[in-house]
Amino acid sequence: MSTVTRPPTGQAGQAKAGIPVKSYPAPKQLATITDLTPKEAQAITEAVNPLIADALALYIKTKNFHWHLSGSHFRDYHLLFDEQAEQLLGSVDVLAERVRRIGGTTIRSVSHVGQLQTIGDDNDEYVAPGEMIRRLMRDNQHIAEKQRAAIEICEKNRDTVTSNNLQEILDETERRKWFLFEVLQGIENAE
Repeated sequence: MSTVTRPPTGQAGQAKAGIPVKSYPAPKQLATITDLTPKEAQAITEAVNPLIADALALYIKTKNFHWHLSGSHFRDYHLLFDEQAEQLLGSVDVLAERVRRIGGTTIRSVSHVGQLQTIGDDNDEYVAPGEMIRRLMRDNQHIAEKQRAAIEICEKNRDTVTSNNLQEILDETERRKWFLFEVLQGIENAE
């Protein structure tokens, strides 16, 4: 068996090996230059970060149902849940980058998500397909309400760009809710 010698890593390892190390001053703070006042940026950040946490929580719940689905509509629901999960995940980066552009900070960890989320986790061993649809529809309704409130906060605090982003994301939320509602009509009419 041969051994592999790796070059030293990090500044300390590079200095020991005689490799010149270029140092940069550490940033004093994460601050983005913006014309919004600190109070405006804080209000927007406080409205948007819980939406990011909820999108991540609902993404996981939707994927949970996608993975643990069974029944006669398996393929249709499996594909629907996957599509909806991808929409949710796509909204996260858009919103988090907006928070950073206005000088705020955003989600840093899973525990941070847990502190901010308003969507409940779903750890049930088994959930019937119809109940999955009901829970996802209810959660998407909840998120739509929170998104509308955040849009108002953004508009009151001179941030039309975040408001516009949220309006597009709200449209996706309403589409998810609509699809789930129509699926639920078929389930309830069949019962």
